[in-house]
Amino acid sequence: MVFRTIGDSAPDSTKRSRHGGPSTRMLLIERHLLRNFAETFAAVSIVLLLVTLGGLIADLLQEIANGKVPVALLLSQIGLRSIRFFTLVLPLALFLGLLMAIGRMYAENEMSVLASVGMGPQQLWRPLVLVGAPVVFVVGLASLWLAPLSARTAEKMIESANRSFLVAGLEPGRFVELPGRAGVLYVSELTSDGSRFKQLFVQRERDGRLDIITAAGGDLQLVGETQRILRLDDGFRVEGAPGQLDYRMMHFERNEIRVPDREAAETLEDFEATPTFDLLRKPTQASIAEFHWRLGAPIFTVLLVLLAMPMARSEPRTPRYGRLIAAFLAYVVGMNGLILGTSYLANGGIPSWLGLWWLHVPALAMAWWLFRRDGHPPAAKAAA
Repeated sequence: MVFRTIGDSAPDSTKRSRHGGPSTRMLLIERHLLRNFAETFAAVSIVLLLVTLGGLIADLLQEIANGKVPVALLLSQIGLRSIRFFTLVLPLALFLGLLMAIGRMYAENEMSVLASVGMGPQQLWRPLVLVGAPVVFVVGLASLWLAPLSARTAEKMIESANRSFLVAGLEPGRFVELPGRAGVLYVSELTSDGSRFKQLFVQRERDGRLDIITAAGGDLQLVGETQRILRLDDGFRVEGAPGQLDYRMMHFERNEIRVPDREAAETLEDFEATPTFDLLRKPTQASIAEFHWRLGAPIFTVLLVLLAMPMARSEPRTPRYGRLIAAFLAYVVGMNGLILGTSYLANGGIPSWLGLWWLHVPALAMAWWLFRRDGHPPAAKAAA
């Protein structure tokens, strides 16, 4: 009776497996792994983005203090500039998130259970692709299109703001200190767009001499990228040393006052705001280097996804933080390789036709070999 029951139940079990029983269980496992990978990636991304946002705000406040950015543009500049950091933060967050999730599975013997049902590391490619592919797409979109677009928008906003007294922080009927304590400025009226004013008063002190200027009206002009000039109409200028009688007074129909310049960018040739396709229309070493840097971000993300599985392998009950440190070092080495390669390419040390492929191709080949080799026993042990 017992043997007949087993024999009778065996075909039913085989029949259920043919109609999707095991495949349904495999699908549930993949959904569980996908949810686990996605939740860990999201948690790590939030932490890294908050840390990066703190550094971005600190740098932006320093630029505001130096007069490079008007204080009224603080929030908009934070939003626009944060897009550029997606290409740096999201690959690291994906790498660390996958390592933590897979490492936890090794520590809790879940990988051993999956291997016992025939689902080894090689069969985890579908959850990895479902998590990694959207991140690679977002990184590529941000690197090739969104980051240059946001940089152009930020530059236009700063340029427009430096032509407006309202955005620069000047209010009618109130004394305002010029940047760098260069003097005091007062206007009685401003136009709605903040471009022109009426009844201006300026007091400046240079080399122990006092300079006072009044004007009936005028506007603010931006010359070049950093120089701002006040153009004054119909006014007087009084100049002299306090306590002495050698004062001079003159009347002018038009006068120009140079406002302290904004700090210029420190880069020699900046292609950060140039559209990606425009980099190749008139190629130079610097533009080609910028193009390969943008292209390298999604490729580097694919490399990290391939390395996550073999680097997460560990024995049960072993510390997982050593793997995280090794993963972070791998990310730093890879990112430094991209930075140095881009620098050599911009300086002409590497031929433009070679680009950064000399770095991408060997790294991708090694990562793919490690991913395919993961979970396979050594030849000697297999033979034994």
